[in-house]
Amino acid sequence: MAVSELYSKFARVWVSDPIDVWKSAELTKDYSPGDKVISLQLEDGTVSEHKIDPESNSLPPLRNPNLLVGENDLTALSYLHEPAVLHNLKVRFTDSKLIYTYCGIVLVAINPYDSLPIYDADIIYAYSGQDMGDMDPHIFAVAEEAYKNMARDERNQSIIVSGESGAGKTVSAKYVMRYIATVSRSLAQTNVEEKVLASNPIMEYIEIGFDKKNRIIGAMMKTYLLEKSRVVFQPHGERNYHILYQLCASSHLPEFKAFKLSCADDYLCTNQGQSLAIEGVDDAEYMCGTRRALTLLGFSEKDQMALFQILAAILHFSNVEVKGQSADSSVITPDQDHLVVFCELMGVAYQDMAYWLCHRKLKTATETYTKTLPKASAVNGRDALAKHIYAKLFDWIVDCINRTLKFAATRRCFIGVLDIYGFETFNINSFEQFCINYANEKLQQQFNVHVFKLEQEEYMKEEIPWSLIDFYDNEPCIRLIEAKMGVLDLLDEECKMPKGSDDTWVQKLYASLLKQNAHFDKPRLSNRAFIIDHFADKVEYQCDGFLEKNKDTVNEEQLTVLKTSKFDLLVKLLEEHETKTNTTSSTRRSQASKVHKKTVGLQFRQSLTSLMDTLNATTPHYVRCIKPNDHKAPFTLEPMRTVQQLRSCGVLETIRISSAGFPSRWTYQEFFNRYRVLVKQKDVQPDYTQTCKIALEKLIKDRDKYQFGKSKIFFRAGQVAYLENLRSEKLRRACVSIQKTLRCWLARKKFLRMKQSAIVLQKHIRGHQARRFVKLLRWTNAAVVIQKSVRMWAARRAYQRQRSAAVTIQGCFRAYKARQNYYKLLYEQKTVVIQRWVRGWLARRRFQRSLAGVILLQSCVRRLRAKRELKRLKVEARSVEHLKKLHGGMENKIMQLQRKIDQQQKENREASVKLSAVEKTHAVERERLSGAELEVQVKAQRVSSLSEQLASLHQELDTVGREKEEQARAHREHTEKMASDLLAKMNVWNSERDDLNKLIQEQAKQTSESQAILEKTKQLEKDLGEERSRYQSLLGEHLQLEERHGDLKEKMERSSAKEAKAVHRRTDSNHSSNSSEGVHSSGFTDGQNSPRHREDVTRPAVDMPVLLKLQRKVKELEEEKRSLLGRLDRREEVEQDRSKELEEQKTVNRAELDTEALKRQELESVNKRLKQDLGALRKSLSDDNGPLAPPKPGSMPYNVLLEQLDSSNEELDLRKEEVLLLRSHMVRQEALKHKAGGDSLTDGLKLNLNQFSSLQDTDRLAKLHTLNEDGELWLAYEGLKQTNRVLENLLQEQGRTHQQECEEVHRDLHRVREESLKQQQLLAKSLHLPKEAQIDAHLQHEITRLANENLDLMEPCSRKQSTASQIGVPVNITRKEKEFQGMLEYKEGDESMLLKNLVVDLKPRGVAVSFLPGLPAYIIFMCIRYADHINDEERVSILLNSTIISIKGVIKRRGKDFEMVSFWLANACRFLHCLKQYSGDEDFAKQNTPRQNEHCLANFELSGYQQVFGDLVIQIYQQLVKCTQDHLLPLIVAGMLEHETAQGVLGSMPTSQRKRTTSMADEDAITMDTILQQLSLFHDTMGQHGMDPELIKQVVRQLFHFLCAVTLNHLLLRKDMCSWGKGLQLRYKVWQLEEWLVEKELADCGAKDTLEPLIQAAQLLQINKKTPADAQAICAMCTHLTAPQIVKVLNLYTPVIEFEQRVSPTFISTIQDLLKSRSESTMLMMDAKCIFPITIPFSPSLVVMDAIQIPSSLHLGFLTRV
Repeated sequence: MAVSELYSKFARVWVSDPIDVWKSAELTKDYSPGDKVISLQLEDGTVSEHKIDPESNSLPPLRNPNLLVGENDLTALSYLHEPAVLHNLKVRFTDSKLIYTYCGIVLVAINPYDSLPIYDADIIYAYSGQDMGDMDPHIFAVAEEAYKNMARDERNQSIIVSGESGAGKTVSAKYVMRYIATVSRSLAQTNVEEKVLASNPIMEYIEIGFDKKNRIIGAMMKTYLLEKSRVVFQPHGERNYHILYQLCASSHLPEFKAFKLSCADDYLCTNQGQSLAIEGVDDAEYMCGTRRALTLLGFSEKDQMALFQILAAILHFSNVEVKGQSADSSVITPDQDHLVVFCELMGVAYQDMAYWLCHRKLKTATETYTKTLPKASAVNGRDALAKHIYAKLFDWIVDCINRTLKFAATRRCFIGVLDIYGFETFNINSFEQFCINYANEKLQQQFNVHVFKLEQEEYMKEEIPWSLIDFYDNEPCIRLIEAKMGVLDLLDEECKMPKGSDDTWVQKLYASLLKQNAHFDKPRLSNRAFIIDHFADKVEYQCDGFLEKNKDTVNEEQLTVLKTSKFDLLVKLLEEHETKTNTTSSTRRSQASKVHKKTVGLQFRQSLTSLMDTLNATTPHYVRCIKPNDHKAPFTLEPMRTVQQLRSCGVLETIRISSAGFPSRWTYQEFFNRYRVLVKQKDVQPDYTQTCKIALEKLIKDRDKYQFGKSKIFFRAGQVAYLENLRSEKLRRACVSIQKTLRCWLARKKFLRMKQSAIVLQKHIRGHQARRFVKLLRWTNAAVVIQKSVRMWAARRAYQRQRSAAVTIQGCFRAYKARQNYYKLLYEQKTVVIQRWVRGWLARRRFQRSLAGVILLQSCVRRLRAKRELKRLKVEARSVEHLKKLHGGMENKIMQLQRKIDQQQKENREASVKLSAVEKTHAVERERLSGAELEVQVKAQRVSSLSEQLASLHQELDTVGREKEEQARAHREHTEKMASDLLAKMNVWNSERDDLNKLIQEQAKQTSESQAILEKTKQLEKDLGEERSRYQSLLGEHLQLEERHGDLKEKMERSSAKEAKAVHRRTDSNHSSNSSEGVHSSGFTDGQNSPRHREDVTRPAVDMPVLLKLQRKVKELEEEKRSLLGRLDRREEVEQDRSKELEEQKTVNRAELDTEALKRQELESVNKRLKQDLGALRKSLSDDNGPLAPPKPGSMPYNVLLEQLDSSNEELDLRKEEVLLLRSHMVRQEALKHKAGGDSLTDGLKLNLNQFSSLQDTDRLAKLHTLNEDGELWLAYEGLKQTNRVLENLLQEQGRTHQQECEEVHRDLHRVREESLKQQQLLAKSLHLPKEAQIDAHLQHEITRLANENLDLMEPCSRKQSTASQIGVPVNITRKEKEFQGMLEYKEGDESMLLKNLVVDLKPRGVAVSFLPGLPAYIIFMCIRYADHINDEERVSILLNSTIISIKGVIKRRGKDFEMVSFWLANACRFLHCLKQYSGDEDFAKQNTPRQNEHCLANFELSGYQQVFGDLVIQIYQQLVKCTQDHLLPLIVAGMLEHETAQGVLGSMPTSQRKRTTSMADEDAITMDTILQQLSLFHDTMGQHGMDPELIKQVVRQLFHFLCAVTLNHLLLRKDMCSWGKGLQLRYKVWQLEEWLVEKELADCGAKDTLEPLIQAAQLLQINKKTPADAQAICAMCTHLTAPQIVKVLNLYTPVIEFEQRVSPTFISTIQDLLKSRSESTMLMMDAKCIFPITIPFSPSLVVMDAIQIPSSLHLGFLTRV
């Protein structure tokens, strides 16, 4: 295809632009050969014309298809030129936020000026072991390529990191070193990796050494091209060495106060570049990191302070001002504080230093004299001295670091990391830029040769015809600089001239090189500059200062002054390099003693030559760092600055070399998958190679545009774009055809839908009209009905009005009549009241009259009695004695009485006068009252009439009041009733409300408590999971330490093989496997008797990290021991409390017994007394002749005696019963007492006197005999015992009879069921047979049944015959089968042989298939049971410890064998379950059968070993997980991501456009079925080994997490995998995994949940990504993905077909804003190495120990079943 055909209408091209360098445009019409202009339209709509040069006929460069934009490798672009490279980098950097891009063998790294989460350890492990083209570009991929090549080819490697200052060279070198230190492990944990990383800030070139196992053993730093001129000069925008700024930022620290520093802006050597700070960088914080690094590298605190002191002195020295006195002299001003501080810090005299800064001593053949220096020379001398001190300090630091990083063993290979400055060009370029550009010329030459070599090797490898590629050779430019009579040679020669100057040197350059070398030129307007045409650009150098900088002469007198210093480090630095510790740099150091006499140019050339020799001896890898902008704005790319660096760093040269050959390379499979749409069906062949050849011959006519290699197709530049255009056109035509058909279908569908809609519309309109007509009819009928109802209502209303009036009239008349009747009844009621009052008055009058008579009669009677009493008193008064008594003192009394009588008489007379006056007054008054009485009588008559009226009124009032009261009472009762009802209801409601409130409060409390409990439970579960995970991780570390310990032990054994064997001592092994592993009496390790060292054997050097970890472990064990001791103390306290309670109970029982004894004694005494009375009575009765002869029968005394005797007998019987009860109670108390005291009574409480007496002393025996003196206790006990025996025999006999009957019934029932089943089966079979066959079948069945019955009858018959047989009849004697106890007897010392045959030499495959699962565990446990049975603690300990060590040895040796690890994981779990199941613990014993409980351990409690074997299970489980992950890891990426189920359908991108490895054959391709087969193999193997189902579920869950993590991590690191089609493929493959879980019945194991991040990532690739609603949906959907992961997938999303669109930066910004509120992890990668904590649920075995048989194939004949 002609080139001009590509410039058709709508073709996109690049046009140059002064600002953006290149702009995109589109052709508005086709281009024809011969046209002078091309019509273009820019992206902003501007129309322009591009003129074509008629001489070169160069057309504007074409743009690549959108499919190729954003490629990982720039050489994979179809059109390779500068605008394509710039645009590809811009799209990746600004849009996709990708900072790394390949350009052939070069990694282009653009500084993002922002922190990115792409350097974590997970990403390091993701790139480890991957090919460079399989993952997205990354600095780790370059480091992995170098490390892998070094390990595979055993060839030294070098990684060259170059770029401008601020481009990120140091950071890139740091990440390279971090990667290498992470993927490789040092020989011993001596922090070599940390030390190597710590040396990064000060390194220039470092060689990292490796041993035969590719582990870091040390490093060595070298200084080649130290840029010491930076100490005194920095261009604009540049900084001096960072340590100087860090020192100024830390000047406030107390230890730095003596340096008298201030901010960096105050010093000349740090403020020239005007870039004092870096955004986001804290120099003070970095200073702390530098000091930690120096400490790690072996610098003591004293050395560090001396180092900082010299740096502070250099800072002050840069501020020393020199004042010119004349043209040839200068002087130091006296007020130079900085020079004073410099001299104080350096320990030199101020006057001497000030003098020799401005003077110089000259020597001639005869004399020596001193010469003053001009100001310029003095300033140069000051700067030269500062650079000289810094260089010596740097060399000293390098020597110290090399001593620290010296190789611990023989170095096999090394990887060198070179951090070198890139090409520089400024407005004013001097000697420093000249040296830098000279070094870059040499590096570029080496780079070009290497790239050309690789390109040609690729063509030769694929066996395609090729021609020599012409590439730019900068050898002429290099000869211009370093050849004889070149720039450097002339410069050195001029420096030797006594009066040489910059001007004379430039003139010599003009004369010698201007016409002889095309790369040398002279500026038009200057005679003090020259131009060199470098590979990157032409650079004009100003000659001012070249000679002085080249000489770099340090005044000898200044050095002499410094050598007199009291500062030890300074004196050491200025010595003449006597003996150097680093022998590798002895040549360079020996020449350094005269460094001040050798020119800088010569030194630089020699260092550069040495560096090139080192690089040429290695395989180089290139990293080009790009500074995107000068403002350090994040993710902002300035095209002009970027293009300048791309031109200078060799990237465009790589592009040019690639474009000169065949830049585009596709494998046959990829080409067929991509362009199969261009191949006709008849051209498709079974072989992809032939199909591709046929297709290309038809598609591309020019055979030179492509070449067929062995595994790839090579295309010239532009051919892939041409094929993409053809493919797009074919797909476009197909789309048009599909659209045409689809639009026809849609139009017809729309027409049918409209037709159907019209019919439906008509139907609804007609229905609406019909409904309206029906509604009108309904309204008419409703109006008639309404009229009828209104008329009826009017008539009814008139009638009701008339009826109401009639009723009112009737009511009024009836009320009038009622009132008349009421008044009449009221009058009659008043008459009755008057009669009642009169009759009552008469009755009261009669009563008063009767009462007066009674009172009169009483008075008469009382008077009569008084008279009689008076007579008696008079008679008594007349007596003499009375008179005598009364006469005493009567005379005086009589006189007094006489006076009183006289006085009384006088008063009586006065009273009689007054009485007469009163009587007169009474008479008058009586008359007046009589008149008044008459008036009262008249008025009384009137009052009576008024009272009658008043009574009637009161009666009416009472009636009305009663009515009102009744109404009020009724209303009050009704109100009260309602109030009471309401109050009752209210009370009920209140009670209900209170109950509800209480219920709600209780429920709320319960809810809060349940929530708190739930939260606490969740927290506890979380803490338990974390603690379990932490514990299991510690176990993993412990296992690693054990392995390391074993390695060191083996090494020590090998080194001391000639020494005597170790003396073995057994220690107590009840704690853990850690102690048991070190020593045990059997000495068995890994199946063999390995020698052990004695305790006095010299130990190797102490490994500090291991020692610290072991100390930490010891502390944890001590804490655990203390906690166990505390628990033991608490348990002992509980036991003591319990024993105290038992003693108290015994005391109480003893007190009760004593009380009962006292009662018994009292009753016995009473009983004895009664017996004595009874005996005396009997004796008296029997003595007929005595004085106390008994009365005769029938007499009264006789009867009284009989009654007393009967009562005494009754009382005696009662006393006997009480005594008997007390005796039985005492016996029971004594028995319980002796039973609690530990004396067991045989056969429960079957006590008799002999047994009881054997347990007690003589006193107690005497008491018992006293109790039993009548034999009552013995008789009662014997009777009770016989009764119990009879009852027990009856119950046992009935139980046996019932059991036999039940068994017989069960047997009969079972026999009947079997017979019925057989009959049903026979009937079912016979139904399908002919009649004759049915008859035969029935006969056969009857014969069989009868035969079985005969056999059943023969058994009892034979038993009866054997019973009735006599002597002489022979009887067959059968040996009774021996009952085993489930133990295996072994001899002492057989442990090693047992474990060798059962553990070390056992092949899992044969055991798993042929024998009982877990058989080794059962056998070992049966041996443990035997050792427990014979109570041999030593055997138990030896066997358990030896088992642990043997299993660990097998796992260590065969840890990569999945079958072996799975087998021993299952057996270790089974042994752990056996320890629990047969421990005798109730929690475990209740799940056993009675027979299994008989096999429990009897003498030893092995709970400590349960923990030990639990730890062993966890260790084996972790090893199993690692083993399965190692098996799955090579399959995951190929099967889950790279393999396509339906290839070519989704138009996927080729995955190997920058392939460096050959593609895998189709028959060997890894698919999803391969992964499923591997998972099935794991599952089936674990099932065969008898592993617990719960444990299998945990393993599967762990594997699915690993599969998801690896897949997602690689998806996040591979841009070519982030497409819509790949998301669909992932969804399908995840579905396959879920179906596999269902098939294996593992759907509930939690493995499906671990796939959620991968499922959401696949959904994210398929969901719409345009609108804000889509952003909301994405944030709501991707809950298991972190924010960086979501953003990363969106940035990596790449359309693989023309109809897809990229995700816009605006949409990604929206997503980022929405995700800011998430408080989750910011990690980009999933933790693939995370191991979930394992739980080991108890799983009892149904196998009985005595039923286990030992196969002979195990060679365990020395074991005997017991």
